[in-house]
Amino acid sequence: MAVLSDSIEQFLISLLSDEDSPVVLVQRNELANYFRCAPSQINYVLATRFTVERGYTVESRRGGGGYIRIVKINLDRNSYLKDLIENSIGTEMSQDAANTILLRLFETKCISQDEYRFSQSLLSDKAIGVPSPIKERVRANLIRQMAINWLQSKSMPQT
Repeated sequence: MAVLSDSIEQFLISLLSDEDSPVVLVQRNELANYFRCAPSQINYVLATRFTVERGYTVESRRGGGGYIRIVKINLDRNSYLKDLIENSIGTEMSQDAANTILLRLFETKCISQDEYRFSQSLLSDKAIGVPSPIKERVRANLIRQMAINWLQSKSMPQT
C-alpha cells in the first residue's frame, strides 16, 4: 500500500511542479481509475501527504462536477521559522513529528540537504538515548533551538 501511496503522491507533486501556478485541479474518480485503486486511497494520500505542515492546502468539492484542488503554499522562510518556534513546537515532540518539520524545511529550501540529514540523525530516538517522555522534551528543545539558530544565521548578512 505504501508503494501505491508514494506513487500517487509523486504523481500529484509532478503535476504541481509542471504547472505555471501552484494549483492543480484533479478529479478523485479519474485519479483512482488511473491508479486502479479505490477513491478512498486518494483521500488517504491527500489527508496524510498534502497537509498544511507539508506546505499544501486541499479543497474538495463532491458531486458530479466535483474536483480536488491542491494548492502549494508559498512560504516566507523567516515567517515560517518564527511560526515554527512560537506555535508549532510544543513541550514534547515525537521523532515522526520532528522528521515532518525537517522535511518541510528542506523542501522549502529553509535548510540544506546536509542540515536536513544531520538534524534527522541528531533528533533520532537512538541519538537522544533517554527514556520517554524525557526524550520527547529533549527533542522539542533541540528542534526549537535549531530553528532559532537557522533564523538568526540566515537573516544576518553573509560576510
